[in-house]
Amino acid sequence: MSATSHSSARPRRYRDIEKKTLDSSASSSASASESEIPLPPSSYTHTHKKRNRWAKKNASGLGNILALFGVLWVFTKLAGIGGGFEFPFTRPTPDPKPLPKFVEDGIRQCEIINRPKPHFPPSTNKRKYNDRHVPGSASIWLKNGTLWTGEEGGTEILKGVDVLLQDGLIRRIGTSKDLAEYINGNGKDVEEVQLHGAWVTPGIVDMHSHIAIDSAPSIFGAEDTNSIKGSVQPWLRSLDGLNTHDLAFNGTIAGGVTTMLVLPGSAGEAFPIKPRWTYENTPQSLLVEPAWKIDNGTWARTHAWRHIKHACGENPKRVYGQTRMDNAYDFRRAYTEGATLKEKQDRWCTSPSTQTEPFPTSLEWEVLSDVIRGNVKVNVHCYETTDLNALVRISNEFQFPIAAFHHAHETYLVPDLLKQAYGEPPSVAIFSTNARYKREAYRGSEFAAKALSEEGLKVVMKSDHPVLDSRYLITEASWIHHYGVNVSEALNSVTTNPARSVGLDHRVGYLREGYDADLVVWDSFPLNLGATPKQTYIDGIPQIVKPVTHDKPVAAQEVPTKQIDWEKEIQEALNTRGEPDLRPAKSVKNVIYQNVGEFHLQADELAIQLQEVDLASFDNGKGVVVVQDGQITCAGSCSATAQEALKGGFEFEIVNLHGGVMTPSFITVGSYVGLLEIRQEKATSDGAAMDPLSEESEITNGLLAHAVDGAQFGGKDELLAYKSGVTTAVIAPKGSSWISGISYSFSPEAEHLLSKGAIQNKANALWIKLDNSKISTSSKIAILRKLLSGSHSHHVDMAEGIKEEEEETELVSAFKKVSKGELRLVVKTDKADHIASLIRVKEEVAKDAKITILGGQESWIVADELAASDIGVIVAPVRSYPGEWDTRRIIPSIPLSNHTLPSYLASHGVTVGLGIQEEWQARNTLYEAAWTYANSPSGVFSKRDALDLVGKNLEILLGLDDSSKTTVGAGAGWVAHQGNPFEFGSKVVSVKGHGEEKSIDLF
Repeated sequence: MSATSHSSARPRRYRDIEKKTLDSSASSSASASESEIPLPPSSYTHTHKKRNRWAKKNASGLGNILALFGVLWVFTKLAGIGGGFEFPFTRPTPDPKPLPKFVEDGIRQCEIINRPKPHFPPSTNKRKYNDRHVPGSASIWLKNGTLWTGEEGGTEILKGVDVLLQDGLIRRIGTSKDLAEYINGNGKDVEEVQLHGAWVTPGIVDMHSHIAIDSAPSIFGAEDTNSIKGSVQPWLRSLDGLNTHDLAFNGTIAGGVTTMLVLPGSAGEAFPIKPRWTYENTPQSLLVEPAWKIDNGTWARTHAWRHIKHACGENPKRVYGQTRMDNAYDFRRAYTEGATLKEKQDRWCTSPSTQTEPFPTSLEWEVLSDVIRGNVKVNVHCYETTDLNALVRISNEFQFPIAAFHHAHETYLVPDLLKQAYGEPPSVAIFSTNARYKREAYRGSEFAAKALSEEGLKVVMKSDHPVLDSRYLITEASWIHHYGVNVSEALNSVTTNPARSVGLDHRVGYLREGYDADLVVWDSFPLNLGATPKQTYIDGIPQIVKPVTHDKPVAAQEVPTKQIDWEKEIQEALNTRGEPDLRPAKSVKNVIYQNVGEFHLQADELAIQLQEVDLASFDNGKGVVVVQDGQITCAGSCSATAQEALKGGFEFEIVNLHGGVMTPSFITVGSYVGLLEIRQEKATSDGAAMDPLSEESEITNGLLAHAVDGAQFGGKDELLAYKSGVTTAVIAPKGSSWISGISYSFSPEAEHLLSKGAIQNKANALWIKLDNSKISTSSKIAILRKLLSGSHSHHVDMAEGIKEEEEETELVSAFKKVSKGELRLVVKTDKADHIASLIRVKEEVAKDAKITILGGQESWIVADELAASDIGVIVAPVRSYPGEWDTRRIIPSIPLSNHTLPSYLASHGVTVGLGIQEEWQARNTLYEAAWTYANSPSGVFSKRDALDLVGKNLEILLGLDDSSKTTVGAGAGWVAHQGNPFEFGSKVVSVKGHGEEKSIDLF
């Protein structure tokens, strides 16, 4: 038994070895079965010796026969004969039949779709060069800078540090000694730039821009922002409309913007670009990490992120006539198509060699299949909670993450909803104070960024260029810091956060060795009011040729350390779901302002004559101002006056300004605040004024619209403006007619038209527009000349042959007053040629006319002529932008020009004021004056002059100082600021307006 067991065990072990060998050599099944026969025991073989000799003999004969057959087989093969005879031994495997080209192409597509989603580790100093590097460009050694790097959550600041820019990269960051050693060992020439401690930050990243597709100047041939063929069109590509001649590029670079995500208007693929001019000068050469590129004659897919734009809510409703239900259905239908395509592609890729049809694809839906695969950054234009919720549901239904919600005015009210989106919570790309222009934005809040940041969501500030000029994107970061966001998060909102959301934070958004050499050198700390780049570097190349800089005060170089406490306002905005009470907290008649640092009111602006204003007492921030019965009775060293007043039985409100400032109140002009509440909702406005020249009715012939008859009160923009120190608003009739009508001025804090002091001047000026709309400019000038000359039509009675004068119309009467200088004429125009024609008409037929230009973007070209003709200019917008054909010749301001437009005009003797264009801007009136002061050449404006730009000068330019006023203009009011209003970080705490005569409002 033991022998049997032993003999049976050995074959089992060899069977295993033999099987592996057979498997590897693909031997026949017969050989496999033979190997499983057990070997006989040795005693059995010894007993049958005779039989074995016979077997050997026969085996020898059989071998000879087989050898003969082998020779014959070789011979027949060599001779080319054999007729199908197959020798029963294994032959070499023949080469496989080549696959059809469509299968090979499909296999390559399978490799692409099966790659993991894009993921790139941060660049390091081992990176050799930037793929956008321009060979031959100089290496630059920036010496002695103060760096905000973006590291450590935005808290890292490096002082006295050098930066080497080389091969399009930030090659080294370190001490001068470290860089000198590296440069000496490197053997390359470098250009040295001494920064003298200037602030350096990463380049600004704007993740919502329409630059180059909504180009400047805006003319029909260059308008490629939005397709009107459907709300969901993922097949569109912004790259296909990118205009390299956009005049906005230079300004954008001058604002420190180095990377932008160019989104189509409502739907389609977006593309990140750098605005640097390239040798190729093509849209394609602007791209940074494109998802597709031309490669040896093919359009090849790279492993970079793709980007797409969706739009929901009011935009699709307005443009395409859809309800929100239609819009949501279109999204689901489109993503169903994308999911179906993805499923077909995955199924094809399971067995490519067996396919009889090409790899499934779709020009329309392939990008959505890629969205579902996780290869596309999805950017969604969404404002309201209802739309946000719909897109969050759709993201979960089709399982794709959302990179960012854009505009997103109500996100601060529903932060937990955003956290329910599929994958990581989206970033939120918002404006700071731009709101209420449509119903979706009506609950927008200046505190949204602070509220979202506290919820742990990534806040991104964006321009929506040209809605906001991307050149001033840094100002958006400054505003959210002003309203409570800390310094690091505010700077992150335009650098690290958008870089991350766009999927480029491995190469831009930080000052790191190995990152793209995109950085900005600033003239002051970038969040301080008026901060402007001295130089912008993109891919290591300086972009501003001969930059113009102004020395900023030492205080402007400091990191802001004080922040206003807005907690009460933030909670009220949240608790009221975006509808806080904007009216004053309290109204009083007697106030003592303590610790006043500056006092900018003048004696002739006050209701009583002051014997003396002790300005010296304000120098140490300890000044006192006493208000009794609504009137300032003392300013300066008023301790004794205050004590006496307190003893006299008056009840005083004590307001501590903590070194703050008292200024005159402000005037706003240029928008329709007071005639409408929501610009894009007709139901909330007065409507369009009639055209006095085109109405044929006997009643309306020559009739002028008076804006006061459509006055509206209690709107958010009015109340926010008042809360910011604006006590007078001047409004002209709204409409397309070139003769607009008669403007009026009102108190924005008033409750209704009949409130005391609500209407300050019911008819202060006649307004017209001078451009080429409706009828030609030359026709308008001809009509204007006739009206100003005083000539009018006569009626001839044919039966009697008597020539009679027609009854004078209101239009004719108004222009007669203008010609005599009894009524001011405000002309809304920008083009220098139109302004020149107006000057000529005045000199020819109406020398006594008082004329003001509103807009005036090209007025600098005829500044001397304007001054000689005593025609003033209200500059609107204050920060010039070449957005229209008539505004393309601008003064761009530093670092591109020495002057701002207001300072250039003022230096040539023109009376200048500042205006706005949209209602939401009224609240920022003072800050536009402060920006003008900060960025104009030294000596052109004092602080008081800057205040007059939005005060006294506007009284003159708008006819508020003419006869028939019902109350004093801006001079009758004042504003108390906690903090310095010429900097971000101040707060209006008290306003004396024009409503109740003796009332001081406290906030």
